[in-house]
Amino acid sequence: MATEEVAGGGGSTVCTVIWGRSSFVGRSLVSKLLRTSTGWTVRIADSRPSLALDLAEMEDKILVDSIQSGRLSYYQVDIRDVATVSRGNVHLVHKGSSVVFFMDMLDSSLQDFYDQYIFIVQGTKNVISACHDCEVERLIYNSSADVVFDGVHDIFVGNESLQYPYKFEDVLCDLKVHAEALILSANTADGLSTCALRPCNPFGPGDSYLVPSLVDGAKSAWAKFFIGTGSNMCDYTYVENIAHAHMCAENALRCRIASVAGEPFFITNLQPMKSGDFASLLLSDLGFPRFSFHLPLRLVLLILMLVGWVCKTLVYPRTRISFLRSFFCTRTFDCSKAQKHIGYSPIISLEDGIALTTESFPHLVKDSPHSRECDLTRISKVEKLFGSGKVTDILLWRDEKKTFICALGLFLLFYWFLLSGRTLVTATAELLFLASARCRQREISPSYFAAPETSVRAAVASLSSLWNRGVRTVSLLARGEDASLLFKVGAALCFFKLLLRLSHLFTVFIIYDRHEDQVDAFVRKAAARFSKAGACS
Repeated sequence: MATEEVAGGGGSTVCTVIWGRSSFVGRSLVSKLLRTSTGWTVRIADSRPSLALDLAEMEDKILVDSIQSGRLSYYQVDIRDVATVSRGNVHLVHKGSSVVFFMDMLDSSLQDFYDQYIFIVQGTKNVISACHDCEVERLIYNSSADVVFDGVHDIFVGNESLQYPYKFEDVLCDLKVHAEALILSANTADGLSTCALRPCNPFGPGDSYLVPSLVDGAKSAWAKFFIGTGSNMCDYTYVENIAHAHMCAENALRCRIASVAGEPFFITNLQPMKSGDFASLLLSDLGFPRFSFHLPLRLVLLILMLVGWVCKTLVYPRTRISFLRSFFCTRTFDCSKAQKHIGYSPIISLEDGIALTTESFPHLVKDSPHSRECDLTRISKVEKLFGSGKVTDILLWRDEKKTFICALGLFLLFYWFLLSGRTLVTATAELLFLASARCRQREISPSYFAAPETSVRAAVASLSSLWNRGVRTVSLLARGEDASLLFKVGAALCFFKLLLRLSHLFTVFIIYDRHEDQVDAFVRKAAARFSKAGACS
């Protein structure tokens, strides 16, 4: 963002925001500048053809009034165009500007490494060159905490003394390091003063990366699975706090504080949180159910790497792997340097930030398959029938462990009393005997588990014989020469079918609960057709 004094404006300050539209941090900064009492006049420089306000922004009176009064204007630019910068493009950095705020931004349509390099690194060089040509005094860059994260190793309360990693898992982080290094090295004692802010895991209204990635996972078939243990600690930074940090840094550079120029600063909410708690809190506020199972992170990464190798399309898998590593590694940072030297402190708490974020993303849930399920105020017919106690939790698979134990117990009881050939009295007596024997059981010596070599050989021989019998049985069935064998196999299949029907007891309720409207509509249509067919007959 470039600022300049307006001639005859009584001390009013003009601002030009680079990526003030495409970057959600830039949009937040523009909104904050328009609401300050210092009288900023904002000019947005972006790659989009026009400003194109959405419905929510059209209802923002301050924003609309600023456009109508001329306090806010928009210009389309291309920072990759060296010729444009060399001609002193007034849209990129205006003559007489005193400060430039440069937002970190990447065009999602750029998949080639060369295009990404030109956009990030060459674009940064062009901005610095334009600042020198226009005699800009201050340049503040919105970097990222990812510049010190190699994608593998945890970071515990890291500070600005951390060096750039030798190797990165994500090539975009490598390019961001080059951009930040260019910004900081451009600092001079008697000319351009620069600094870089490193927010960690930025989120908030307009976020197109962190929040949508979590929501996409919650909408997928893996919604019940949480990758990793979720116990790793991470810092998260609400977008309005990042905008506030930029204004603090601009003020510190304007006051010529020597400890700020040429320095990077980590920006956080000062509230480290477990990644699992952050994801659960954000998704539950959006109406999605909490995670039920935990999958090992290494297993998931291995699967994604194999998928990328098989499909030969490494762009998506690499991006997904980078997100998983960054989200499920510990990354906490010391923000004391920013507090001490630029006077930064969060103005929005993490809890309030999450609440404000979820309020701004209702469209992510509106048309999803979970939209009805996410209506926590609606009571399904299954809950009305069984209540909201343990029985409902078991039948609707809300506690998978209890449901599995109950299903296994019912199967064992079914086999013990009906399929084992015992009478009811005998089965009950033997069951009570087993229970009493279990109460008198003592510790068993390890020597009881010793197996002689001959016994092991006999067991292996039995398994081999069983396998060979199975192969011969399949061969006989294929030829169709043994009627008795065919009858036995048919009886076994009927038995397994009976077990499958028993398992349906634990699936029919959850299916009806999750697809209640569709099932009711199908039943109504079927009943209407049967009634029509009966009337015709």
